[in-house]
Amino acid sequence: MSSLTRQIPILLCVLATVCSLGGCSTINSHLSAGMGDAIPHWAGGLPADAPPRPGTAKYDEMMKQRERERLEPKAKDSGAQSTDNHVTAPAN
Repeated sequence: MSSLTRQIPILLCVLATVCSLGGCSTINSHLSAGMGDAIPHWAGGLPADAPPRPGTAKYDEMMKQRERERLEPKAKDSGAQSTDNHVTAPAN
């Protein structure tokens, strides 16, 4: 009978561990989107130059800025590039 009284607390500890590890997956799926922003780059988080996440005010501002830059006429300097970059067909 003493072996049964010893096995029940061990079984309860194992059961509690299994249940707590199962709970990690559900918590992780909800918190992972926000936690990635809080982790420093050296520990595997987002780099400092990463674009903002969709749905935030900074993302909307970035998309408006990109659209403005896309619609702006190109500078005259971009047309002054070297013309040596033309690809010519090989002579047969």
